[in-house]
Amino acid sequence: MGIVTCGSIPLETSYQRTPRCVYVSTELYEYRGWSGKPANSSHRRCSWGLRHLERHVADFYISDTQTGLRAIVKAGYGAKVAVFVKPTAVVDVTKENRTLSPRFLQWLSEHNLSSDDRIMRLKEGYIKEGDTVTVMGVLQRHENVLMIIPPPEPQSTGIQWTRCLLPTHIEGLILSCEEEEVDAIPV
Repeated sequence: MGIVTCGSIPLETSYQRTPRCVYVSTELYEYRGWSGKPANSSHRRCSWGLRHLERHVADFYISDTQTGLRAIVKAGYGAKVAVFVKPTAVVDVTKENRTLSPRFLQWLSEHNLSSDDRIMRLKEGYIKEGDTVTVMGVLQRHENVLMIIPPPEPQSTGIQWTRCLLPTHIEGLILSCEEEEVDAIPV
């Protein structure tokens, strides 16, 4: 567990424009009623379907809170990474409040998405500089630089009763954000 510091390429969230992030995720869901259009090929009636997804992760530094050691986490450039971060921003848009949200309509047009009369939900999650995270990977030393890299084989999670997780194997680095902040964005 340690404190995050951005590497050479910090990220910015797509909707909120939160700067200096090391992981960003933006998910747009659409609600399909009985006769609505599906958001994707597996979208069932009377449910939420994923219409758009963006996920980016970059290399970053982590500082151990107890020893003060600093290591670079090689999470960018195509590395396999499993991130466990709850979305921190939720925007619900209905037919009634669609005109009240010019920022949401601008975001849709920037991503070439239509603004039909559909019920939509935007979720955004991120790990920003200063957050406390847990990283699971392989620790290496290269020319006096500590690095955490993805392991060569999948890792087993074991049973986690508190999260209702049965044993599973996860490939790549595992990032988990310790702080759970919920930011609601008024529409």
